[in-house]
Amino acid sequence: MLSKNQLKQVQKLSLKKYRSETGLFVVEGKKGILEFVQAGYKAEVIYATHTFSPALSKQPLTLVSPEELQRLSALKHPDEGVAIFHQPKRKGILQEGLILALDNIQDPGNLGTLIRLCDWFGIETLLCSEQTVDCYNPKVVQASMGSLSRVQVHYVPLAGFLATCALPVYVATLEGTNLYTTTFPEDCVIVLGNEANGISPEVAALANEAITIPRFGKLQQAESLNVAMAGAIIVSQVKGKACEGSQLGM
Repeated sequence: MLSKNQLKQVQKLSLKKYRSETGLFVVEGKKGILEFVQAGYKAEVIYATHTFSPALSKQPLTLVSPEELQRLSALKHPDEGVAIFHQPKRKGILQEGLILALDNIQDPGNLGTLIRLCDWFGIETLLCSEQTVDCYNPKVVQASMGSLSRVQVHYVPLAGFLATCALPVYVATLEGTNLYTTTFPEDCVIVLGNEANGISPEVAALANEAITIPRFGKLQQAESLNVAMAGAIIVSQVKGKACEGSQLGM
């Protein structure tokens, strides 16, 4: 039977302060839980229904009823399990390849989507300013659809890191060089800014170049793109150009 303390622990992990104190975070759903297990994350406890439990024979498992799972879950329709995992100790930041950096992103859905984007395009390193929403926020974890288990997310004083970074830095702005005419090196950093305010002045000052996604609409009245959408367009263009270059070199 689910205890009050067990329920309280899961609920408290919705708070950043408690996640920081304990080094724990919550993952919901069968698919996500299995992906974190397969990626080598250490589980503190996995609450699972009897239909899910056979896949978790070597894990710290607690069987719960569907009614108990509903109490544990923040979702309207929970999917067979709720797990508590330990946050991993991150390795040093590898300064090579394409690195995506986020300057004060606040929306959990945007961060989760950008983590999925990194996973899809093989970007192993995602840098976040210290003001960016916590990647272990349950809404971020859910939005990442398991991709958080495969992407290295580092929280750094972003301006300080970029000031000493050996790679060229490109910042996404509304006024900059046309994305589609820009040539990107294989190793570089692309910075996306806050949803409302864009790139912070201290980060913008460190850019080698500002880039923009040009508007093609006749009226051109859309103020901006969602940051996750903009990130997808930029990364797709950079990766596409890299593929063209590698084919030309064959």
